Amino acid sequence: MNPKIIKVETIIVDLPTIRPHVLSMATMYQQSMVIIKVFSDDGIIGIGESTTIGGLSYGSESPEGIKLTIDQYITPLLIHQDATNIHAINQRVNKYISGNTFAKAGIETALLDAQGKRLNVSVSTLLGGAISTKLSVLWTLASGNTDTDIEEAKQLISENRHNTFKLKIGRNNPKKDVNHVSAIKKAVGDDIKITVDINQAWDESTAKKWIKVLETNGIDLIEQPINKTNFDGLARLTEYFSIPIMADEACCTIQDAYKLAKIRGGSVYAVKIMKSGGLYNASKIAGIGEGADIGMYGGTMLEGTIGTVASAHVFSTYNNLTWGTELFAPLLLVDDIVKKPITYKDCCLEIPEGPGLGIEIDDDKIEKYKRK
Repeated sequence: MNPKIIKVETIIVDLPTIRPHVLSMATMYQQSMVIIKVFSDDGIIGIGESTTIGGLSYGSESPEGIKLTIDQYITPLLIHQDATNIHAINQRVNKYISGNTFAKAGIETALLDAQGKRLNVSVSTLLGGAISTKLSVLWTLASGNTDTDIEEAKQLISENRHNTFKLKIGRNNPKKDVNHVSAIKKAVGDDIKITVDINQAWDESTAKKWIKVLETNGIDLIEQPINKTNFDGLARLTEYFSIPIMADEACCTIQDAYKLAKIRGGSVYAVKIMKSGGLYNASKIAGIGEGADIGMYGGTMLEGTIGTVASAHVFSTYNNLTWGTELFAPLLLVDDIVKKPITYKDCCLEIPEGPGLGIEIDDDKIEKYKRK
């Protein structure tokens, strides 16, 4: 008799950031994470996380909404189901609940963690095995001040902690933003990669004008310069420029990835388990990209350690992780809610060893930071 799911718990945890994190759609002072525990009658507890950015700034799910969706709608579909048959559970949840990919990703993570613990293997082993147990990780410079960002980048380079940096722009006029990015690239030198995330802030004509300047100044990658619905515009920019154009908000689902691949809307895909609805869908997107000769980039919704490790497990199985990852978010938080934090060393993240995700929740920290 296979074990059955008997209970699901959700907790919202608010963890402060080490500094204000400036994005085009919000400025973060804390990260709110929905922590999930799935209990089965064999005594195994799987842990997961569902996290978004800036409340409702990034997507259509908020921390409060995610918790409500899981508690009110997903949990009744899980109770008494076979805890080992994750595909069947996913099919059942998708049949009755549309969208809500963030909530679904957290649940799937917890189910995979539990099954890994049950079989004494890692999540990446469940997915076919890790090609590498170390993943390159960039750092986002998001103070909003050019001199501060340059100082921060040089410090991290000297510590050999990061050799690729991402700049979030789009809140200012394009000339100011482009000058900001170009000054940082000039200061750190050609050996350091600089990527730019515009977060849909430009229209197509503005993008065409200013990406040319960024390209001339040696920027290495442009992320989602225009509105996520303008697939054809993304294809035109991809064809026009030699600098790689990355689809992020435009590439959420496997259907998005397929449509973009058909028209070459982006030469790189940013994959995030939250927007794809889980690790299995993230693997399918990588497969579409591999078939279309499109590079992958391991993205983040600035999850805490649980979501970051889950992402790392699936990204470690990719053949085409051409652009590395941005799984730095635990470093952005003042504290952690796991007993042993992730190891970041030599510009890489080391995937924890052990069954499931390979991490253990610190219940005292959960109690300290949980929303009352």
